[in-house]
This record gives sequence, C-alpha cells and structure tokens, in this order.
Amino acid sequence: MAADYERGRRDGLRLALAILSAEEEKWAPLLGESRSWRTNRDREVRHKALQVAQTRLQTALSKLAPLDREASDAELAAALAKVGL
Repeated sequence: MAADYERGRRDGLRLALAILSAEEEKWAPLLGESRSWRTNRDREVRHKALQVAQTRLQTALSKLAPLDREASDAELAAALAKVGL
C-alpha cells in the first residue's frame, strides 16, 4: 500500500513537471515580443516563476525517488509507456 502511495506521489510530480514544461514552451517564444514594457516584464516574471516551480518539483521528485536506480528507471519507463511517450 505504501509503495503504491509513493509511486502515485511521484507520478503526480512527473505530471506537474510535464504541465509546467508545456507552459514554459508556450510562453518562452513570447518573451520580449510585445511593444509594451509592462507586458514584457510580466512575461519574464511568469517565465521565471515557471522555471523556479520546475526546479522545486524536480527537487521534491528526487527526494521521493527510490534509492534503487534500476527500480526508478523501470518505474519511469512504465510511466512514459503509460502516457504513450
């Protein structure tokens, strides 16, 4: 039961990382594109916030990762296969 719970937490963090990556890809090309300095500043702040959130999620994920490297690789491969990547 505890193993399933931990795996679910890691899967949730991986999903959050994927969502943040998609958001960053969406906003990165727009940096500096507006004529308005306020809009550009807001986009830069949003981009930095996404980067900080990704770093924090990656740190949390690495703390929850199993100590056995082979088990974590197999778990990651299964998660990727499940979503079709």
